[in-house]
Amino acid sequence: MNSAPASAEAEARVNLLDLDREGMEAFFVRIGEKPFRASQLLQWIHQRGVTDFSLMTNLSKALRSRLEAVSEIRPPELVLEQRSADGTRKWVLQVDAVNRVETVLIPDEGRNTLCVSSQVGCSLECSFCSTARQGFNRNLTTAEIIGQLWVAQHRLGEEQRISNVVLMGMGEPLLNFGNVVAATRLMMDDFTYGLSKRRVTLSTSGIVPALDRLAEVSDISLAVSLHAPDDELRNELVPINRKYPIKELLAACKRYVGTENRRKVTFEYVMLDGVNDAPEHARALVRLLSHVPSKVNLIPFNPFPNSAYRCSRPETIASFAHILQDAGLITTTRKTRGGDIDAACGQLVGKVNDRSRRQFRLHTAH
Repeated sequence: MNSAPASAEAEARVNLLDLDREGMEAFFVRIGEKPFRASQLLQWIHQRGVTDFSLMTNLSKALRSRLEAVSEIRPPELVLEQRSADGTRKWVLQVDAVNRVETVLIPDEGRNTLCVSSQVGCSLECSFCSTARQGFNRNLTTAEIIGQLWVAQHRLGEEQRISNVVLMGMGEPLLNFGNVVAATRLMMDDFTYGLSKRRVTLSTSGIVPALDRLAEVSDISLAVSLHAPDDELRNELVPINRKYPIKELLAACKRYVGTENRRKVTFEYVMLDGVNDAPEHARALVRLLSHVPSKVNLIPFNPFPNSAYRCSRPETIASFAHILQDAGLITTTRKTRGGDIDAACGQLVGKVNDRSRRQFRLHTAH
């Protein structure tokens, strides 16, 4: 990759991948055009994957020239693609001269689910997560978030469509609120990817004020990284719990789903041998979620170097699930996918400049 700094002219141009419909309409008004042009351009960029203005034949030559002068369509650069034996695909994308992020495609029974990153690294320091050990550099722009979907769909081609997007990659989405909301709006726009709100899922560790803000502007699906049934254990596993304890988090979840009884929050629970996987933990989880419209996704822990944890045994996970199911909780156990290419849950690393000066480890996959 040529990592030389962009010219002043290129830096001044607007990257149109950064704009949702509202932003695109405002852009056209600023350059003296009608707002309806936004729909045309969104289709060219996102549905047809076109980045060359000269090919946008339903726009006048004058407008195409104007767009070329003041804007660009610049997705992240694909620097590595890996395929797992189970069909999972991982793309490593260069987002600036020094940083990379990872996005993962999980094909399963007619669905193509894309796991998207929202930050370069993560600052929340969850003790069981490889990504968290890499430190944090910055938020991704809207273009860098939606660009992951753009690149993935471009690589899949017209024969396959991405049917679901989960914001479960690198980073805490609610700490990059504005860019994440704009990107999810693009995902659901009829002139881009046309995903329904039930097929776009935001996963959070529990930033309560931002979760309440999200409820005011969006109703996409919600997943919460819970991982423990009590504050003492969750403080250890998910340190943000010290600021927003479980009681406050569950209250925010109930506010988010509101009165729509058909909607449920997915609670993610990583299974850690001898830590949170005992029958008493399962029974405590049942009591905790008894008044929250919820389903539980049990996640086998994916090991990484120097981790202090081991994955619970399969029979332990099965017993844990049975306790939840017998109590009436909808419970699934996530299949471990892409482990041979470090694409499984908790394994995404990328390349991060650690501005928080915590331990830094560069992971490269070959």
